[in-house]
Amino acid sequence: MDALIQLSDVTKRYDAGGHPAVDRVSLTVAPGEAVAVMGPSGSGKSTLLNLIAGLDRPTSGTVTVAGQRIDTLSETGVARFRRQRIGMIFQFFNLLDDLTVADNVLLPAQLSGLRAAQARARTAELLAALRIDRHADAFPARLSGGERQRVAIARALVNRPVLLLADEPTGALDTATGEEIGELLRDLNSSGQTMVLVTHNPDLAARYARRTVHIVDGQVRSDVVIGSSTDLAGQVLP
Repeated sequence: MDALIQLSDVTKRYDAGGHPAVDRVSLTVAPGEAVAVMGPSGSGKSTLLNLIAGLDRPTSGTVTVAGQRIDTLSETGVARFRRQRIGMIFQFFNLLDDLTVADNVLLPAQLSGLRAAQARARTAELLAALRIDRHADAFPARLSGGERQRVAIARALVNRPVLLLADEPTGALDTATGEEIGELLRDLNSSGQTMVLVTHNPDLAARYARRTVHIVDGQVRSDVVIGSSTDLAGQVLP
């Protein structure tokens, strides 16, 4: 099966003479995988996610998502690709406070050119599936953290993305609510949704992802799949 994500020898430097945020990373993610990216603060986790999303461009190397070299696209082209193919979830939700819940979810569909009736039907479907349809006309500030994250997930899914990217999706939530969101993400993956999530939480990674990639100083130090791990040379680690 062809890779959905293919990073080949990718380096990202923000300063010409500085230490690279991501250093010669090669990574492949197959369709349907759930991959957790872990590492200490400043290790390059979020930069890696931004490279996959096309929010950052590599200094060198190539980034291919769903068969498209996104590192070669124009700013307009990569924005269009991201709207159509990638859903993103953030730690602090990134909802628009002056729009209702329904309008927050509708917005990406409207920007991608989906017909109004189809966009409304898709929004209603997601709000019901995520059990927040009763809040459709409310504003985000009136919702709990878990409810706001469900809205953010609905927004990320509205355009039926091939890839879901999540940056610390439970980081702003209490433990019980974080577990609910983790279960929701696992259910999405079980239904076939490809997912890459950045997390500091080893429990979240172990319970809700089938593979964990550890990054230290911008480099992949280990890649663990269901109880076995492989270093960069392909050797089994203890």
